[in-house]
Amino acid sequence: MLRRLGNPIVIAMVLGIVVGAICHNQLDPAAAKQVASYFSIITDVFIRLIRMIIGPLVFSTLVVGIAHMGDASSLGRIGARTLGWFIGASLVSLFLGLIMVNLLAPGENLGLPLPDATTPAAVQGASLNLREFITHLVPRSFFESMVNNEILQIVVFSAFVGVAAMNQGHHGKVIADLANSAANIMLQITSYVMKAAPLAIFAALSSVVTTQGLDILTAYGRFMGGFYLSLILLWGLLLGAGYLIVGSSIGTLASSLKAPILLAFSTASSEAAYPKTLEQLERFGVSKRVASFVLPVGYSFNLDGSMMYCTFAVMFIAQAYNIEVSWAHQITMLLLLMITSKGMAGVPRASLVVIAATLTTFNLPEAGLLLILGVDQFLDMGRSATNVVGNAIATTAVAKWENELHPEAVPDTEQAQTS
Repeated sequence: MLRRLGNPIVIAMVLGIVVGAICHNQLDPAAAKQVASYFSIITDVFIRLIRMIIGPLVFSTLVVGIAHMGDASSLGRIGARTLGWFIGASLVSLFLGLIMVNLLAPGENLGLPLPDATTPAAVQGASLNLREFITHLVPRSFFESMVNNEILQIVVFSAFVGVAAMNQGHHGKVIADLANSAANIMLQITSYVMKAAPLAIFAALSSVVTTQGLDILTAYGRFMGGFYLSLILLWGLLLGAGYLIVGSSIGTLASSLKAPILLAFSTASSEAAYPKTLEQLERFGVSKRVASFVLPVGYSFNLDGSMMYCTFAVMFIAQAYNIEVSWAHQITMLLLLMITSKGMAGVPRASLVVIAATLTTFNLPEAGLLLILGVDQFLDMGRSATNVVGNAIATTAVAKWENELHPEAVPDTEQAQTS
């Protein structure tokens, strides 16, 4: 796709920060904002190109993955194992975030006065509830879902098409072959789009640093440092679980994921890394039918980094206002977030919407969102990269359980070319 993508991305990140810092220091605030808007044009176009691909790619790969399961029992077994991993990983992510924010207490010394009840929250979350989440799962129109990039709805419709194709013999094979051809074409389009990734990353970081300055990298240092330390621990747990399942080859997998991880981190979008992650998993030796099923479902139900952020941020806001939240309420919050976090897929900054809904439910100041908005971009980078790691390990684990993981089938030289 783009050999040694990692090196251009790292260079683009460094240059973006340097150029952004120069612009911030040399320009007045109004001019800096205007320059940043020009940088954002490149980023916005790149993200639009990625979103243009995601819907058709998820649909085609998921239909192929399900249609090639062979029978309903195979689909049910893989689905059960996938769901079991996702539930376990979700609980670990949420609970680790809760433990770490209580241990580190990043907002404890802020001592902010409670905001006025009329202070706007910047993000509204009142409409986010279990009833609407469940009804929202089912698309009113497949085309509407594709237009709006509703990943959850695309997954549901794709599952119906895949199961129907699996049970329709010759006619089903025709549809599966057509979907497979569409997936290959979308992956080829992806290879074209990904060539612009370093430029988009440079523009994204230049834009943020131009308006915010390097101070944004140190502001709320305790909060950001605590969250990234928590993410490192989560990565350790995920990689440890992967090691127990697939052995020492987990190191090879982690190395092969360097490019999609850096891409997700730099663009603050795990969606942007989806095509490259899918390609790297198949190169690593995960069978196409497992990768095509587990990975897109994971992007809807297994956002480990985003879930950890929800518990961490909610408790940070409570600490900042000196509001005591009992452990009973924290456990209730964790269970609520297990449900509401499943609607975050494909929605920009959806973590903020989930946090807003949680604050409302537990009578915490919604205006507390203003505390984290300034650094949310940099926190989003870390959680997006973590989402990629979590979904890649989940897919690999399910493939191992299904005896559909054959890393020895991929030459080491081929893997090295993609890292």
